[in-house]
Amino acid sequence: MTVGDAPPAPAAFRRAVASMRPAEVRPEIELEDIPAPQRLAPYSAAIGASVYRDDDELAVGRLIVLFDPDGQRGWDGQFRLVAYVRADMEPEITEDPLLGPVAWSWLTESLDAHDAGYAAAGGTVTRAVSEGFGNKADDPVTTELELRASWSPLQEDLSGHVAAWCDLMCLAAGIPPLPPDVAALPPRRREDPEPFRT
Repeated sequence: MTVGDAPPAPAAFRRAVASMRPAEVRPEIELEDIPAPQRLAPYSAAIGASVYRDDDELAVGRLIVLFDPDGQRGWDGQFRLVAYVRADMEPEITEDPLLGPVAWSWLTESLDAHDAGYAAAGGTVTRAVSEGFGNKADDPVTTELELRASWSPLQEDLSGHVAAWCDLMCLAAGIPPLPPDVAALPPRRREDPEPFRT
């Protein structure tokens, strides 16, 4: 190691980050590594995702893993996951007063379904309406749902948390989760050619 080199990340953090790269993901979801915020914890990593139907992007999100060997106040451990999901929604759905509790249940039920143990969960659900004015007056009105959440995983293996976050994104996009006995297809990049079909 030379002067100025950062020490290697702890093994626990490296194992957790490795577990965030699933071998299988739903065909509607495109995952990618993205830069992680550097000031929230000594060690961090992040993945981003988009949910597509045909060529339409229905939802986007990111999942950040934070690691502090000393823990932080409110974390309940050395790890913290921070999730963000944004999806376009029909105006009548965003007007439903139960949307907030239902969207939050999408997260908690997805975590439970994937046996992703967690503690100290918290977050917000926001409905946004965008209207154009002036030279944007002809733009259509759009309505969106945003969910921001954080929780502390109870184990280093984050694969169940990533799967739950992917399910949450699909639910926000209006795509139901896969039944337990149906396997997801291997991930495919959008620029990859269409697979051969018989």
